[in-house]
Amino acid sequence: MCLSAARGRQHPVHASSPRKLRERAPNTTKTMKAIIQRVTKATVTVGEEQVSAIGRGLCVLLGISVEDTQKDADYLVRKILNLRLFEDENGRAWSKSVMDRDFEVLCVSQFTLQCILKGNKPDFHSAMPAELAQSFYNSILENMRSSYKPELIKDGKFGAYMQVHIQNDGPVTIELSSPTGPTDPKLLTKQEKQQQRKEKTRSKGPSESSREKSAPRSRQDPNASSGADGDVSSEREP
Repeated sequence: MCLSAARGRQHPVHASSPRKLRERAPNTTKTMKAIIQRVTKATVTVGEEQVSAIGRGLCVLLGISVEDTQKDADYLVRKILNLRLFEDENGRAWSKSVMDRDFEVLCVSQFTLQCILKGNKPDFHSAMPAELAQSFYNSILENMRSSYKPELIKDGKFGAYMQVHIQNDGPVTIELSSPTGPTDPKLLTKQEKQQQRKEKTRSKGPSESSREKSAPRSRQDPNASSGADGDVSSEREP
């Protein structure tokens, strides 16, 4: 009887869960962040001067953290240029990247993406200091230009007070962060490996990729795939 009564007085486990959650240390991992918007047009104005403008393509707001490295930059550049946010020639949605369609990219540095709220006050100590961020940001732009067509990569004016006018198409807005997990290829997930292989194939010339597809594969090949590479779910219509 006493045991049953004691059990009856026990608090359910979920009663103490909120307090335990509040006591946990906050996630302090810092990553490079990008807000990617599909646009019909976008412009950057400083004062009365228009310093940059694009037609159809992507407007990218980029926030660099104090802990970012070249690997973070390479990851985001690769994703930005390969995201399939556009329709193909037949109107099928989510089929083509900005590179596939020869559209433009407007990149704007935005340290406020690294904001951490302290109460209602924004704190930006997670952002890379301007004296370090400017050269890092410029190297990201050069990486984009070398990976795509340099004349189609535009940017704002680093450190200036800018007016960014964006005509979002859709609207379509994607939030990206550089990965916080291991970058060792042996530890990458199967999905990430498939995505990397697919993007490498897409970046090759049409003649080279077609030769690879047309090459016969032995029936006894133990590594033969039973399905298509890549993320099949991304092919679905919205």
